[in-house]
Amino acid sequence: MANTPQARKRIRRNERRAEINGARISRIRTFVKKVEAAIAGGDKTAAAAALHEAQPELARGVARGVLHKNTASRKFSRLTKAVAAL
Repeated sequence: MANTPQARKRIRRNERRAEINGARISRIRTFVKKVEAAIAGGDKTAAAAALHEAQPELARGVARGVLHKNTASRKFSRLTKAVAAL
């Protein structure tokens, strides 16, 4: 258990940040799932539109420190490749 005021504050802050970051990750996953669903449906125009919406979300996740740069790059690359293959 935290014994110092600083440690108690850190715990409170970490809980708030975890909640915010969890929401951000969830939002990113939702956008990625929309692209994957459009790919699975075989609709190239919908997949391309969903990919266009997902790209800034991935970039925002990197900027906010929720995703690693290479992780976002890999996801975007694989989704782009899958959309192009339709």
